[in-house]
Amino acid sequence: MFTTITADGATEASRRLHPLYHAAWRWHFYAGLFVIPFLLMLSVTGFGMMVLTTVAPEYGEGLSVAPATELLSPEAQVASAVASVSGGTGYKDYVSARSPGHAVLVTVTGPTPPVVVALDPGTGRSLRQTPEGGTWSAFLQKIHGTLLVGTLGDRLIEMAAGLGFLLLATGLYIWWPRRGWSLREALVPRLDLRGRAFWKSLHSTIGFWLSVLLLAFLLTGMSWTGIWGERWVQAWSTLPAEKFDAPLSEATHARLNVPGEKRMPWRLEQTPLPLSASDGGVPLPGTAKPHHGGPAAGAMRGMEDMPGMDHDRMDELAPPDLATLLTLAETLGMTAKGRVHINPPQEATGVWTLSQDSMSYDSADPTDDRTLHIDRYTGKLLGDVRFEDYSWPAKAMAAGIALHEGQVGLWNLALNAAVCGLTVLLCISGAAVWWKRRPAGVGRLAAPPRPAELPVWKGALALALSLSMLFPLVGATLIGVLLFDILVLQKVRPLRRLLT
Repeated sequence: MFTTITADGATEASRRLHPLYHAAWRWHFYAGLFVIPFLLMLSVTGFGMMVLTTVAPEYGEGLSVAPATELLSPEAQVASAVASVSGGTGYKDYVSARSPGHAVLVTVTGPTPPVVVALDPGTGRSLRQTPEGGTWSAFLQKIHGTLLVGTLGDRLIEMAAGLGFLLLATGLYIWWPRRGWSLREALVPRLDLRGRAFWKSLHSTIGFWLSVLLLAFLLTGMSWTGIWGERWVQAWSTLPAEKFDAPLSEATHARLNVPGEKRMPWRLEQTPLPLSASDGGVPLPGTAKPHHGGPAAGAMRGMEDMPGMDHDRMDELAPPDLATLLTLAETLGMTAKGRVHINPPQEATGVWTLSQDSMSYDSADPTDDRTLHIDRYTGKLLGDVRFEDYSWPAKAMAAGIALHEGQVGLWNLALNAAVCGLTVLLCISGAAVWWKRRPAGVGRLAAPPRPAELPVWKGALALALSLSMLFPLVGATLIGVLLFDILVLQKVRPLRRLLT
């Protein structure tokens, strides 16, 4: 097809293309230059994280233990975990076993960083000790989210994900069957072709079949980015803290996350944590706790009307401690659905937090998400946030992130593995199409030529402005690239020759 090269690098055949097709092809090319390295990185690290968190978890929660007729009390389990760690002074997280016959996790404080102990709940034996955040999965997460360069990496990844939308849109427009192509040729790769024609057929068909899944992955991934995610969509979808029946802390729920692992629901990350405050005032450190009037009078007040609570067992609940909270999780049916995190108060005004979140691999069903806060002194229920309390964007993100991480079952793991592999093949085939199209011996990118008709760039500018309203960083990038193309690239001949 491309046989006659003109002075500015355009081909005679390409000059006859419709201007909109020509513009889409050009933008697809330049977006691909930036996005392909990121897609490769995200696919490889994402696959590694999925395997290390669902198939071979590194903290030891998947370790099997000998069945025991009677388990140690939760407090005895914690004491064994703390005693097994040199310099251990306390704990900040207890994670129940995924199912009977598996280890529990206790995050021991004292060392820096804290140490996660996988423990046999029947014998109290330490099975594995891992520094918090010191896993390969956490390392891959840092690459996946920040390229190991902090905020700059986050912004670059957000730009790449946003430009991925442009890559999908322009790719689908280019893919659309035209000029004698049949729909079958567009949907099924031509394995009988050779050279550039083969790679182009492979690239276009893989791109079509992956387009919807890639769009979903990019959207759910962008929910964690610093601008569109944190300051735009997440901020508007955050649960109002006024729903908690308590004074509020200056710390948000994000404080309960750990390096390389998001443990708090997306809906709650930016919501302030409630504070414990007894009827008689908040005791100062070292003072006696207020009298509760007995377990039945004070413990777990406000929980009588909670769905799943057995009213006949209310008098059996002890004042708030680890055993009480684990009993509560069992009573509410949470432990039957998966594992549960229990975070004890870390300050005098801190609260007990009991959570189950599909995003942190606690259960396979996002609709089971639940987060409870309980006053450390009175046992009063301060907050109970469930999936039905999420806004519709938060519900979409809860389900989307669970699918993104391969949480929903074996079929989800297989699908995500296929998406990662096909995305790598899509990037390789796109690079092969470009390489085989480049004129031999020409030291430049050989980008598709810019269409001569000015209305095309005006439409592109309108599209960029529209995108900037939805994705501020991406829109700003598109506007900058468009102005660079019009005002600089077309006027500086050496630069134009190198980049076109």
